Amino acid sequence: MVNPNHKLEIKPLKAFIFDLDGVIVDTAKYHFTAWKRIGEKVGFTLSHEQNESLKGVSRVESLERILGWAGVQLSAEEKEALLIEKNEDYLQQIDAMGREEILPGVLELLQFAQENNIPVALGSASKNATRILEKLNITSYFNAIVDGNHVSKSKPDPEVFLKGAELLQQAPENCVVFEDAAAGIAAAKAAGMTTIGMGGADEVKTADHCFDAMDQITTAFIRSL
Repeated sequence: MVNPNHKLEIKPLKAFIFDLDGVIVDTAKYHFTAWKRIGEKVGFTLSHEQNESLKGVSRVESLERILGWAGVQLSAEEKEALLIEKNEDYLQQIDAMGREEILPGVLELLQFAQENNIPVALGSASKNATRILEKLNITSYFNAIVDGNHVSKSKPDPEVFLKGAELLQQAPENCVVFEDAAAGIAAAKAAGMTTIGMGGADEVKTADHCFDAMDQITTAFIRSL
């Protein structure tokens, strides 16, 4: 029997921090195409496996890894030229994106967050994150955006997620991070946040919870957090 004078304690739902690439939209294919073309310029063929390890890593670090795999040394000026070329290639591809490219289940989760007053941030290494959100027409769902323009350290350093929590005015332990890359999961764990690995790949199996796709996440699961 329920005591009408006793109020049940309902825990507030946690804050959400989303990675961008591979979580909200599949821009990885555009990164792969652009990096592959850069690799070919230095006589190297980038594999899908190598490209996987570039997820969540900054543009500068990604180029350094490719040059290391290729065994090629370049001047600072040559590296900068390649970075600019890669970004312009990538931007041309994402400028053709539309709302139909949002991954299944993402809009529903963002709408749930908005309806339940759950603060939401983006935590991405991409310097083009704001541009992509605008192309997808979902900027209004985010209370804060932290991208490669706002942080100096790449994942697995937790800076991007800690900055997101700070902007949302939330304690790190009150944040749930949605990530599809090993570096991102490690960064969120280092920040002391709950981690949800997306995509089902072995590299995200260290997350607190794993799903193959966002549309598998139920509102009951979110409330259980």
